[in-house]
Amino acid sequence: MISQYVYFALSSNRMPAAEITARLGIEPDEIAVRGSRLANPARPASHRWKITCRKPGLTVDEQINQVVSRLFDHAERIGELAAELDAIDGGPAASMLQVVRVFEHPDGEEEDLTGPVEGLEKLPGQHQLLGWHVDARVLDFLRLARAELDVDEYAYG
Repeated sequence: MISQYVYFALSSNRMPAAEITARLGIEPDEIAVRGSRLANPARPASHRWKITCRKPGLTVDEQINQVVSRLFDHAERIGELAAELDAIDGGPAASMLQVVRVFEHPDGEEEDLTGPVEGLEKLPGQHQLLGWHVDARVLDFLRLARAELDVDEYAYG
């Protein structure tokens, strides 16, 4: 069973998500406030503005495409703000496209073994959510938005 989601985030130690929203004119799906759970050391470690896709049944590349489609027309402006955030925070990585996958998650999607695919028999261990790719449009978005791609994969438990 696999549980997965994708998000694009802008993060800053100094600029709160509300200011990022005002600067971009795009409402986030989620935000994090630096130090809202723990002040010393600050957790979360930074303010974070996020656009997410948690829709089940989609492959990672379909989830990525949903997020990128929402933001592509704003990619250059996002990149300019990311460069500014990197400068005020003193380092790279303000802009990030994040993939999170958890294998053997009890709430994840079960492997679909019904019927052949393109005339080929399905065998156990070939989960329909395994495998994904990043197309040229997504690569253009990452470049314009000055974004890194980070993939975290975990085993449940």
